[in-house]
Amino acid sequence: MKDNVPHLPPDNHTHTLLCKHAKGKPADYVRGAIHAGVSEIACTDHCPTDDGFGIGHRMALDQFPMYCDWVAEARAASKTVRVLFGIEADYYRGCEKFLRGFYEQHDFDIILGSVHFLDYWCDTQFGRGFTGAPDPVQVWTDYFQLVAEMADAKLYDVVSHFDLPKRFGNKINRETFRDLALPALDKIAAAGMCIELNTSGVNHPHKEYYPAFDILKWSAERGVGLVFGSDAHEPERVGDRFVAAMATARAAGFTHFQRFEKRKRTAVAL
Repeated sequence: MKDNVPHLPPDNHTHTLLCKHAKGKPADYVRGAIHAGVSEIACTDHCPTDDGFGIGHRMALDQFPMYCDWVAEARAASKTVRVLFGIEADYYRGCEKFLRGFYEQHDFDIILGSVHFLDYWCDTQFGRGFTGAPDPVQVWTDYFQLVAEMADAKLYDVVSHFDLPKRFGNKINRETFRDLALPALDKIAAAGMCIELNTSGVNHPHKEYYPAFDILKWSAERGVGLVFGSDAHEPERVGDRFVAAMATARAAGFTHFQRFEKRKRTAVAL
């Protein structure tokens, strides 16, 4: 059920039909935001690539001008909802050169960084480019290594759905998980990146936010900034469960969330 109350934090993670697995255009998500009581959204559809990486789940490079037009139209039509121009850019080895040039060409407000396994949603449970091995410890080891590399690239503002492999199971004990996750979190903190409290995980088999509460606490302890995102793939999910998510963030030790504009962030009290 959607939290229909005013004055929710910005929803910094929304998609459009251009990614081939979502519905609607940015203007539709603006209407969803109005209904939810969200006064600011970021359009963050999956960034195109120059090498065909994950093309089945993102816009093609020649569709990006259409995306820009849609965002501009939503901005022009909206009187009550602030619309940010953003992108969700995957990190994978070799992406850096294209992304640096691409960013220089466009005036983004916010860039989400994601590791969707090495070849996005793949044909195997663990993804080509992990190992294909049914060893959860290896899955998490490889995943957090890529997240750490993403932070080192200094090309992103926010790490999205930080513990995504849990969507496919991959349970390991807390101590091992902590030992694997903390070096990646330290890299995120050093890079000045934020972490996203992504409410879409409640709708997935594990039935909890991305990231788990422990990761939120460890992030707060390190002074990592926080943003909220629904990861909405349909307009009706804008701002989904944000009231409960705000309470969770406070319990984890966060006192502020971050707002973005032109890739600069401002802290706002929770």
